Amino acid sequence: MKLAITCIFAFALTALSFERSVAQSVLEKETIADLNKTPDYAFGVKDEDGLKSALSVYDTFIENGVQIENFEIVVKGPVVRTMVKESELENYFEKYKGKVRVSICSVAMRRLGVSEDQLFSGLEVVETYTIRILQLQALGYNSISY
Repeated sequence: MKLAITCIFAFALTALSFERSVAQSVLEKETIADLNKTPDYAFGVKDEDGLKSALSVYDTFIENGVQIENFEIVVKGPVVRTMVKESELENYFEKYKGKVRVSICSVAMRRLGVSEDQLFSGLEVVETYTIRILQLQALGYNSISY
């Protein structure tokens, strides 16, 4: 009987540890309260890792109950080439459509030879990365660049 209880306890601890390691970060209540003071977020990214990191932050916020009014990722650089129809990134982004705004720098598109009609749906073209980030900061968004 004692062995059975020990096994059940060990299994429960293992299961809880596994669940926590697979799940997104668990934020402290104070952190959530602080983040809820300004529910608008802007992320500047230039590569696929930065884009996926910003989307991971969105997932973490949602899982922890952080209030989000606006969540925007502004994209420049080489990742623009991969944000085209029928790409892996199009499938990856599908679950974020209508929840996360992704703005693409028109200057980066021009330099990389990507036209607006090549982009997958749900993306918005903006004048420049820098001007959009500054505009969002002027509007009071919390912002960070990857």
